[in-house]
Amino acid sequence: MNINFVQDTVNSAVDTLTQSYGDRWEGAGTEETSAFIQFMSSNDLIYVVLGVSLIIWFVLLFFMIRVDRNVAKLEQKVDAVNLSDQTEKTDSD
Repeated sequence: MNINFVQDTVNSAVDTLTQSYGDRWEGAGTEETSAFIQFMSSNDLIYVVLGVSLIIWFVLLFFMIRVDRNVAKLEQKVDAVNLSDQTEKTDSD
């Protein structure tokens, strides 16, 4: 008998939450959202996730290519300085 009372209490608490916040959980007020959010909601969510992940990957690829070019330039400068130092040492010997 005590177990039934606990279950009834839990169910009544859930029902109270559903009544209080049901319209928010069901997405009430979607007519007030922006066109971008409505467009994303109208499509399947997998395409939204795919688009966001592709954007992230392309930004990372662009950043890595840019860093690689800058490192290559720095390596060339270091090599040029080292070469000039070696030629000065051989000239002074």
